Amino acid sequence: MQVQKSFQHDKSTLFLVSTPIGNLSDMTPRAVEVLRSVALVASEDTRVTKKLCHYFEISTPLISYHEHNKHQKTEVILAHLEAGDDVALVSDAGMPLVSDPGDKLVESALAAGFAVVPIPGANAVMTALIASGLSVQPFLFYGFLQRQKSKKKAQLLTLEKTPATLIFYESPHRLKETLMAILEVFGNRRAVVARELTKKFETFLRGTITDLLDYLAEGEVKGEVVLLVSSHEQEAQLEIEYWWKEMSLGEHVEYYIAQGLKKTAAIKQVATDLGQDRQAIYKAYHEEDEEEF
Repeated sequence: MQVQKSFQHDKSTLFLVSTPIGNLSDMTPRAVEVLRSVALVASEDTRVTKKLCHYFEISTPLISYHEHNKHQKTEVILAHLEAGDDVALVSDAGMPLVSDPGDKLVESALAAGFAVVPIPGANAVMTALIASGLSVQPFLFYGFLQRQKSKKKAQLLTLEKTPATLIFYESPHRLKETLMAILEVFGNRRAVVARELTKKFETFLRGTITDLLDYLAEGEVKGEVVLLVSSHEQEAQLEIEYWWKEMSLGEHVEYYIAQGLKKTAAIKQVATDLGQDRQAIYKAYHEEDEEEF
């Protein structure tokens, strides 16, 4: 067992620093302070991080750390930690390790007895989730699905009955194909496409999967995309809650009357179901009655 007291230790620290996902104003003062104070910043793409450092007047040396050099660079970073240097790890945008390299480095640093301290900040997964309109908890972040159609379908089949809102990252040019695969496996669930989060053209597309496909038939979305899909359980509960959705207003009122409610009470209950004003429902019901007559 390892006990880490992040603010009370005498060994070097690996800081996991969150960076903005689009809007530079989302960079926290603590993140800037840490990047200025460490001896070295390991970044997924030094060209991207250089721009960030220039904007915030951070002059700390950079070293690349990405999927293709992570084994070699993990040893380099561990050597710096062994020498007493604090090191920060950043990705191009958002939180390190979230669909980005860094897990091997964290595992190795912890195994060597160094502290690993997170510096929270912007994150596309949570940013999309809280504004999606879907159930916030539980949720499952899956990351990117496989590109190959058969492998993607196999992954989706394992997720079909997952009792949680599902969150994926997807590239804009594969979004239609992925939505069609989800429709084939899951059926027509509610889904949300969140693009360009925190940027000037931030957009949320909310509807059913077929709604999204109809919208995308007009053209391809651009920019970074987060795709959220409601769970099987959420859809089943929605069917229970909105059992009356295929009924006309008159049928809805008559249903409650058949259950023993008086007309006024039935209209009041329908107003509650629909979230509308009782007087408006009363008027619409009687107008519908007169039209039928």
